Amino acid sequence: MKYYISTIFFMVSMALYAQQIKENTEKWISSRPDGHAPISVMGDHMHQKGGWMFSYRYMYMNMEDLKRGKDDEEFANVLMSNGGDYMVTPTSMPMNMHMLGAMYATSDKITLMAMVNYIRMEMDHLTGMGGTFTTESKGFGDTKVSMLYRFFNKNKQQMHGQIGVSIPTGTIENKDVTPASSGNDVILPYPMQIGSGTLDPEIALTYLYQCNNLSFGTQLKGLLRLGDNSNDYRLGNRYALNSWFAVKALTWLSFSARLEGLIVGDIEGVNSDLNPNMVITADTQNSGGTYLNSGLGFNLYAPNGALRDLRLGFEFATPILQDVNGVQLKTKETITVGLQYAF
Repeated sequence: MKYYISTIFFMVSMALYAQQIKENTEKWISSRPDGHAPISVMGDHMHQKGGWMFSYRYMYMNMEDLKRGKDDEEFANVLMSNGGDYMVTPTSMPMNMHMLGAMYATSDKITLMAMVNYIRMEMDHLTGMGGTFTTESKGFGDTKVSMLYRFFNKNKQQMHGQIGVSIPTGTIENKDVTPASSGNDVILPYPMQIGSGTLDPEIALTYLYQCNNLSFGTQLKGLLRLGDNSNDYRLGNRYALNSWFAVKALTWLSFSARLEGLIVGDIEGVNSDLNPNMVITADTQNSGGTYLNSGLGFNLYAPNGALRDLRLGFEFATPILQDVNGVQLKTKETITVGLQYAF
């Protein structure tokens, strides 16, 4: 946490310093392929007064195998049949997410942003007796609305802040049939729920810099969980520091590399309908952790013609470090692809 506070002070200091520099006519601009961050980063840019942007993103994230802390763990070691603590362990969980977003600039200083999403997850399981089964969860997730405020845009640099809220439109009551449920639907564990069930504030600070064929950006973001939901628990806070650079290869093409530090707090409270000894994902001790993720991608941008201001972004991300609390599924690859159209 001290690291993130220090980062905030550093970024604010950069903003104050940049405002003291003699202003020139060259501003940071978005009308180039590297004018937007990698497609996985949200709230990275703003628009001029009256400007609109609509976006669609598809994200696929794959989780499989287990980690205990920083180390890989065998399925057999966590099962009661082999002296472990649980009757069932997950073995994999692919997730598909579709995201629709909209941005509108009420002025040169203020841009409003909203995003909705639809999520579908499957989780494969292994029982202590060697049996396997799969549960499924799907539905609309939580809705995010926010305001971006531009502090300055000069000397090819821009800094803006973001304040918003995550509205609990996603369900925390998803159910499915398991081998132990006698054919009845039962509540699914925490990672298989679509929403948070709480109204959560979100804040961010983003700094951008451009030169002729290179751009750089860094974003500090926090999502805070307030109060317990109707099932008597709340998800952990999320703190992320994203930094990226991009090379403009052509007027319509750029390549990017990204590094993300992520801290996720553990779940507080307990859903009394879940048995923490039944499956790893129903035990709140197996939640939260520290992660270091990397990503490589590209942006395609149409600077003119019939498709002017249409963008296509792609990124492939993979973890460098995973240090989880307890025992959890291991994150493998994350693929994000999206379209953005501004007018």
